[in-house]
Amino acid sequence: MSKFDDIAREARALSPKEKAALARVLIDDLDPTSDASVEQLWLEEAQRRYDAYCRGEMDAATGEESMARARKRLR
Repeated sequence: MSKFDDIAREARALSPKEKAALARVLIDDLDPTSDASVEQLWLEEAQRRYDAYCRGEMDAATGEESMARARKRLR
């Protein structure tokens, strides 16, 4: 078994929270140009959208709907 296979097997055994943390580490490693201010802007945007949803100004989409739209855009 290759080192990659070993790591992949171990990663699959992680909890969802640990998998998310690992994904974040790997993504950050692939994109060393990430800017903390950009992340802050995304957090603010997420909060703005959540607040709009709570006020009834924005509808929510299911995860399946969101993924279907993303896949469609990637084709």
